[in-house]
Amino acid sequence: AGGNIGLDAVAKARKDGYTFGAGQTANLAINPALYSRMPFDAAKDFAPVVLLASQPVVLVVRADSAIHTLADLKTQSQARQLTMASAGTGTVGHVAGEMFARRAGIQVMHVPYKGAGPAITDMLGGQTDIYFATPPSVISMVKAGKLRAVAVTSAQRIEVLPEVPTVAESGYPGFVAEDWKALVAPAGTPAEAVNALNAAANAALQRPDVVARLRDEGSVARGGTPAALGAFMKSEQARWGTAVRESGARVD
Repeated sequence: AGGNIGLDAVAKARKDGYTFGAGQTANLAINPALYSRMPFDAAKDFAPVVLLASQPVVLVVRADSAIHTLADLKTQSQARQLTMASAGTGTVGHVAGEMFARRAGIQVMHVPYKGAGPAITDMLGGQTDIYFATPPSVISMVKAGKLRAVAVTSAQRIEVLPEVPTVAESGYPGFVAEDWKALVAPAGTPAEAVNALNAAANAALQRPDVVARLRDEGSVARGGTPAALGAFMKSEQARWGTAVRESGARVD
């Protein structure tokens, strides 16, 4: 259920400082607008601890596609109906793709799959035109020349694919849509416990081996204060919620 079950267990756990959970864009920002009923209130049931990492979505096409740039994509969309694969309705890739389509003023036909594997298989087989993917699922195929990365949705290019431009620098200033991970605790968890884990997490996120591991999967180590994460989550919940509602996506 998009991570809802695990995070619900965190929301309902004892507020004793011994239970924490890893939330993400999907279950903390997208799902509240995607599901008609949620088992928890993402805005009220958690104490923010620290923002761990973020990664963009990568827009990929087949290696033999005529789409090399976002300008090409828009031109192609004006000539024919483009199909957009996703790893499932309401996933970060799906909603990011809808956000881009709306910003670019184009129409795409969404084709949801049950995971990245089937989505990539059908794209390679010529069944779909574009796919907004998480970096780990496509980096190896991009480097092998089986897929072409057209753009990334982060504010800056990512080190593992340095030649791939951002959507923002490709004609859509300010466009950012990232899949982020964060540590949260049940609302009401003692501040000393939250602050202790925050300090430990920030220290870990500065370790070279952690930074390198995240970099290799297309992510960036983040960190920061609980208050900063709280403000960030509030902003992201509003932004992704609007995108979901505008797309009309529902899963129940």
